[in-house]
Amino acid sequence: MAQLTIVANIIAKPDKVELVKAQLLKLIAVTRAEEGCINYDLHQDNQNPAHFVFYENWTSTEHLQAHLASSHIAEYIAATEGSVDQFTLNEMTQVA
Repeated sequence: MAQLTIVANIIAKPDKVELVKAQLLKLIAVTRAEEGCINYDLHQDNQNPAHFVFYENWTSTEHLQAHLASSHIAEYIAATEGSVDQFTLNEMTQVA
C-alpha cells in the first residue's frame, strides 16, 4: 500500500488561537517519534492566524489509527475543548 497522506485543518476560535497553537506544538515531537510517522508538519495561515494545517504522511492506516488513539491526542482534545471552531481531516493518497 502507498503511504497515507493526511491534511488536517484546525480553525481555532478567535480568542483561543494561542491556546490551540501551544497545544498543537506539544504534539509534534511525540508524534514524529511514533512508529509509522514519515512527517508531521504544522502550518499556520499567513492571513488567518486562527487556521492551522497539519500535513502528515504515515506508512499505513494502522499507524494513523494508533496515532489518533494515543494519549497525547486525547490530552490535546481535552485541553482544547471548546476552543476549536472547525476540524476536518482528509485522508489522501498521492496520485502523481
